[in-house]
Amino acid sequence: MGLSARQWWGLVALTLMWGVNWPVMKLSLQELSPLYFRALTMSAGALLLYAFFVRQGIRMLPRGKEWRSVAYLGAPNILGWHTFAILGVSELASGRAAILGFTMPVWTVLLGALLFGHPLTRRSTFAAVAVLLAVGLLLVDEWTGLSGRPLGIVWMELAAVSWAVGTLLMRRAQLTLSVEALTVWMMLLSSACLWAIAFVLEPLPSWQFSTTMWVALAYGVAINNGFAQVIWFSLARHLPPATSAMSIMMVPMIGTASATLIVGEWPRWQDGVAVVCVMAAIAAVLLTPRPTPESRTPS
Repeated sequence: MGLSARQWWGLVALTLMWGVNWPVMKLSLQELSPLYFRALTMSAGALLLYAFFVRQGIRMLPRGKEWRSVAYLGAPNILGWHTFAILGVSELASGRAAILGFTMPVWTVLLGALLFGHPLTRRSTFAAVAVLLAVGLLLVDEWTGLSGRPLGIVWMELAAVSWAVGTLLMRRAQLTLSVEALTVWMMLLSSACLWAIAFVLEPLPSWQFSTTMWVALAYGVAINNGFAQVIWFSLARHLPPATSAMSIMMVPMIGTASATLIVGEWPRWQDGVAVVCVMAAIAAVLLTPRPTPESRTPS
């Protein structure tokens, strides 16, 4: 089933929101420490989503064993991904962090082969080589740069691997709770953990922010953790795999390009090569090849 014009515009808006969010996060970290930023935007966004989905008539309160699903799926999908990613953004240029974070689809394929015996193909092998090239190129550049921070690459790859593990667990989970309710409660529980970790590891924020900072926080809450999630849920049931892949492929490129305008980060040639490698890797593992005439089933 194809997407309507409204759905296509929603997909374009969603991809732009996800891409622009990377430099917006970097901008926010100029005035707020990483874990407090993540805890604040995630918890406020989750409460907005909770109110919205309650008005839609969706059952939001988990029952019995559904709480276990919230906990074990939320740990890698939300807590792990968002914690490691924000630490990576704090160390790296935001566009570079986006490139590394969206190596997730390739890690999903590789971990699926390692943990669950999923077959590896020539396409997935090519994707793995492309991702290793991108990560290696950026790692060398960070390691040799005067102000390089290779630890940021470690954080981002831990984030990507955590998201990949969560994706594999989601595919195997037998859920009775709606995806909307599951996501909101994963966000709420993860944000509670983040508030506690931030209280232990980071100094208390002053909460006296510039106007730009309040706008950036509002974007993180209302757009990235709010409106974008609503669009995603409305599209997810109708989104063909190839369309989803193209959307994911564009996020690192948009993040890198918008970082120049928002935080003044100028990409290096290594970033350009790396984003091409990651986009090629995502295409290899997510885009379905066209059937050849010999492989088509006769009608």
